[in-house]
Amino acid sequence: MMPALLSPDTGSLSCPPAEASAHAWMPHSPCGTSCVDSLAEAGTLRVAARVLGIAGVLLSFPVAHVATPRRRRAGLQRRYARALLACCGIRVRIIDNRAPEDRVEGGILNVARHVGWTDIVALTVVEPMGFVARADLVEWPMLGDVAKRVRVIPIERERLRQLPSVIETMAARLAAGDRVAFFPEGTTWCGRARGTLRPALFQAAIVADTPVQPIRLRYLDRTGELSTIPGFVGIDSLADSFRRVLRSKGVVAEVTLQPQLLPGADRHDLARRCEQALEGDTVTRAFSDVIHGTEHLEAIGTGAVRRAAVQRVATD
Repeated sequence: MMPALLSPDTGSLSCPPAEASAHAWMPHSPCGTSCVDSLAEAGTLRVAARVLGIAGVLLSFPVAHVATPRRRRAGLQRRYARALLACCGIRVRIIDNRAPEDRVEGGILNVARHVGWTDIVALTVVEPMGFVARADLVEWPMLGDVAKRVRVIPIERERLRQLPSVIETMAARLAAGDRVAFFPEGTTWCGRARGTLRPALFQAAIVADTPVQPIRLRYLDRTGELSTIPGFVGIDSLADSFRRVLRSKGVVAEVTLQPQLLPGADRHDLARRCEQALEGDTVTRAFSDVIHGTEHLEAIGTGAVRRAAVQRVATD
């Protein structure tokens, strides 16, 4: 069994056992609300100002999108994404570890781990891209219209038979030169623990013969430690997550572009190589995790990186 990655000072963090999956591509994260920081630091006036700012950004974006010439829409989307995060109290830091030959035009499959709804906005700050996202996202208040404008590819994870058509859509867009992103963990994790990358949708890059861009996305607090405030896990409602983000201060979304990967011919191998690329420095890699649904986590130890004791509560 492999340990979970946790940041220092996580206290009595404990992830409950994950529920059984409906099928292999529909994993359940063991992360719940007990994993998520809920510090209320922003005052009422600041929160009210943020709400007004968010409303202004989301309501004006469709109009600005239509009024902007197509060649300039990429820049518009980046600016609006950064403005939306700023209204949420989240700053963005971009680290580019790509090789010079990676910075080329054409289709690219972007891959990142998944923490919450702010992930899509943070990645859009880097460059506009279409996202494979939960089908009901287009029905969310205000965010739904934005999702349609950025051409979200909807997926219902409980419908396994839908996967081939989603892969076909992704491959077609990649072959046409579009940038497409997805979260291969298949669900959200709190940011301190994380799951294995499911290989199914990597097939789109192989079919379209396009490179894969691993993007390491994490959230930090004002001291530089991992923050779980943007986590959208467990029984969280969208309102719960919004409220927690709006009342926070000092959160930074750190987006690291790792060297690109050639697709190869085996999606399982591609997923493994991408998972390696998403790991952090040498110390972090020593404590990387793949957590499966029947394991229980308890925070133990001290230091720059803490480990989680993995205790089996059932057998596969």
